[in-house]
Amino acid sequence: MTNVELINIGDELLIGQIVNTNATWIGQQLSLSGYWLKQITTIGDNEQEIVDALNAAMSRAQIILITGGLGPTKDDLTKDVLCKYFNTQLVFNEQAYSDIENIFHARGKAVTETNKRQAELPAACIPIYNKKGTAPGMWFNHGEQVFVSMPGVPFEMQAMMQNDVLPKLRQLYESMPLVHKTILTQGIGESDLSDRIAAWENDLPAHLKLAYLPAAGMVRLRLTGKGVEHMEQDMNLRIDKLKELIAPYIFGYDDDTIQSVVGKLLTEKQKTLSVAESCTGGFLAHLITSIPGSSTYFMGGTVSYSNAAKMSQLHVSEQSLKEYGAVSEAVAIEMAIGARKTYNTDFALSTTGIAGPGGGSLEKPIGTVWIGVATHDACFAKKFMLGTNRLRIIQVAADTALNMLRKKINEHN
Repeated sequence: MTNVELINIGDELLIGQIVNTNATWIGQQLSLSGYWLKQITTIGDNEQEIVDALNAAMSRAQIILITGGLGPTKDDLTKDVLCKYFNTQLVFNEQAYSDIENIFHARGKAVTETNKRQAELPAACIPIYNKKGTAPGMWFNHGEQVFVSMPGVPFEMQAMMQNDVLPKLRQLYESMPLVHKTILTQGIGESDLSDRIAAWENDLPAHLKLAYLPAAGMVRLRLTGKGVEHMEQDMNLRIDKLKELIAPYIFGYDDDTIQSVVGKLLTEKQKTLSVAESCTGGFLAHLITSIPGSSTYFMGGTVSYSNAAKMSQLHVSEQSLKEYGAVSEAVAIEMAIGARKTYNTDFALSTTGIAGPGGGSLEKPIGTVWIGVATHDACFAKKFMLGTNRLRIIQVAADTALNMLRKKINEHN
């Protein structure tokens, strides 16, 4: 398989001022195109660091992709360093200058001398003209290897990759498409999951690789295959066997989210939903309404953070609050019932808990969360211990609530 190395250049990446979304996007595109991204290197705007990174990449990869450092200011060093590296000189490129003029004309401005210099390109490179910005890309052939330098601005880089770089790479280098299948699980930890599917995993052939990708409240299982005919058919057969082992924990596949899966179920069954939130503070409603078309099934929600709001808006009884406390099974059930009646929905969810960092006790430590589910004929609540990180507690509580609803909807099949 053809190896690729990616070099991202920019001090702003190292100090955390900008998130390196270019690396994620390029990795995805290379994988879809059948190229193996062997390494990602992030360095600052420093000449020696750039040279060292280029030398190291040359020893590992046939294709070296570079982003960043092509701007018009003095701290943008990439073009000059590449010019020295390939022992060439800068020459003025009329087409590149015409593109720059068009960009400035569209903005109602004249090209500055600083920006005009962006049309100077190494004589040894094949220009990659930039229709989205003022910094052209550069393609260098070096024996059987290629070096491709692109802007760090994401939408400019993406246009170059899609329109110029990837098509040309496909002409020059053989690719081996990778097939990814992702199984999404909720409600089971990584180690427990590993134990349950150990025999299945050990039985995987050499051309299939399994990766565990834990996140807040869920574990993704990514199955990757390469180099074999009928790969998707083979992977689907393996996944069918996996379902037999962990079916209750699987909520979706690939790009699904728990909120999209629940939304699809509610839409298909023409059912409606409402929520009553305390510890999640509206995050549950946010997830639900992040799905286009959610207005067809989501009728509304109440963020009842105080006890007074629980009583006045959801008709939670004062006796339950005094006897059991706001974080309790009884209150979670009454909140869910109150939301279902208030919004006249088929289902309702409730969340009440202690997200911290204060408010915990020996009896109810931080991370204690009760989640309620109400239907037209019943209501129940479950207790969860979700750790001590406030944001993680909120995220996992909301995801768990939606997964409980998913299971309840499926029970009504």
